[in-house]
Amino acid sequence: MSIQRALLSVSDKTGIVDFARALHSMGVALLSTGGTARSLREAGIPVTEVSEHTGFPEMLDGRVKTLHPMIHGGLLGRRDHPGHVAAMAEHAIAPIDLIAVNLYPFRETIAKPGCTLEDAIENIDIGGPAMVRSAAKNHRHVVVLTDPSDYAQVLQEMAEQAAAVSFATRFRLACKAYAHTAEYDGAIADWLALQAQPEEAPFPPRLHLHFVKAQSLRYGENPHQQAAFYRDANPAPGTLASWRQHQGKELSYNNIADSDAAWECVRGLADTACVIVKHANPCGVALGESPLEAYARAFATDTTSAFGGIIAFNRAVDLAAAEAVTGQFAEVVIAPAYSPEALERFRTKGNVRVLEVALAGGANAWEYKRVGGGLLMQSPDLASTSEFKVVTARAPDASQLADLHFAAHVAQFVKSNAVVFCAGGRTLGVGAGQMSRVDSTRIATRKAQDAGLSLSGSVCASDAFFPFRDGVDVIAAAGAVAIVQPGGSLRDAEVVAAANEHGMAMVLTGVRHFRH
Repeated sequence: MSIQRALLSVSDKTGIVDFARALHSMGVALLSTGGTARSLREAGIPVTEVSEHTGFPEMLDGRVKTLHPMIHGGLLGRRDHPGHVAAMAEHAIAPIDLIAVNLYPFRETIAKPGCTLEDAIENIDIGGPAMVRSAAKNHRHVVVLTDPSDYAQVLQEMAEQAAAVSFATRFRLACKAYAHTAEYDGAIADWLALQAQPEEAPFPPRLHLHFVKAQSLRYGENPHQQAAFYRDANPAPGTLASWRQHQGKELSYNNIADSDAAWECVRGLADTACVIVKHANPCGVALGESPLEAYARAFATDTTSAFGGIIAFNRAVDLAAAEAVTGQFAEVVIAPAYSPEALERFRTKGNVRVLEVALAGGANAWEYKRVGGGLLMQSPDLASTSEFKVVTARAPDASQLADLHFAAHVAQFVKSNAVVFCAGGRTLGVGAGQMSRVDSTRIATRKAQDAGLSLSGSVCASDAFFPFRDGVDVIAAAGAVAIVQPGGSLRDAEVVAAANEHGMAMVLTGVRHFRH
């Protein structure tokens, strides 16, 4: 069935003039409203105003213009239903075979500082969603476009099929249209609910989540689980979802989860750094004068765990670093940029996934975790641990203070209970995910010993308070001279006293960083 009449009414006018011109060249009659009609006329494209088509003027400041039987009858009437065809003929309702409609910018409006309820209400589209839903319901006969990126495919099909569009494309666009209106209505519902119940802010009584499927995955955490990756429609700058993949196999579920852990850790470090992650935990983190030096120091922390890990840099990777990385087995490499020589070197290891992510400071607005029958929602852990309070007789010197800041940052990205030994801007031992903090401490010391790394003169970070002094005793016996921890235990005085007994420095941050 060929397209003979189209209605164009868009807030986002990207590509609409060229689209309309192409439709006109194929003999399609054009209907339009308001600003869209003006744009087409200014471009010299013949267009009929909707008010002229319906015989009813726009009114109520444009609130009523397309809500008319001449419009919805033209969209909803089935061309293969004798009763519909007869009714349309009786009432002189002309079929509308295609619409291009996108909606008033509600989300953009409420994102503006100082947005009032009146401003938001005026940017709730009524006629647009009604037309989209009508056209989508009757997709066997009507093409519905809500995204300018789909204009080209529709024009191509029309050019190849005597102004017709395939059913497969009509159905795909109808599905997309319903998703578009659902997301739009969800944004309105969430925002208005918070205006009605401000005490609930920022958590609406009903939550509407909308993500866009980026790709299907071969499987989930395990081969018997199905999986897919969804991204925000507009990922925050610098977050992993905006990756560009230069080479390598498709990312797996675990690759993406581990890559996110590595990238979040490394991009929070100001100096040149490398982070190596295995099973969502940093197994080596280091600063260096160059990416190569940072990588070599991080790798030396735990050469066994680094096998098959995720390697992230916060500086452009050059040939020297690429040569070192390709000397081991790595699943994924992430960096903000690569030299041409580095990319050429990685091509010798074709299975390595090489990702490029812009180095920026954006963050997810919210974090979510599914539980049985429900969903946990929280703001991201962006609290700073830069404010240190010295609570021992001995204070850390400048070098130790720098290492304490570094260790505290790394500990934030280690699964709880987390204990991290560091010295000279590098990790020496990492203890993660244990049920007791003293066990994490013992594991971190053993990992350092296994790697042949001395903890003498090192510093240690804990992601949460020490409930007893036993962890401090283990740290002191290992040779560390300073500890950073949040504090807040009922036995803080006992823990501080233990540090003083050992002649150690201890600083408190007042900020816990559990990561489960």
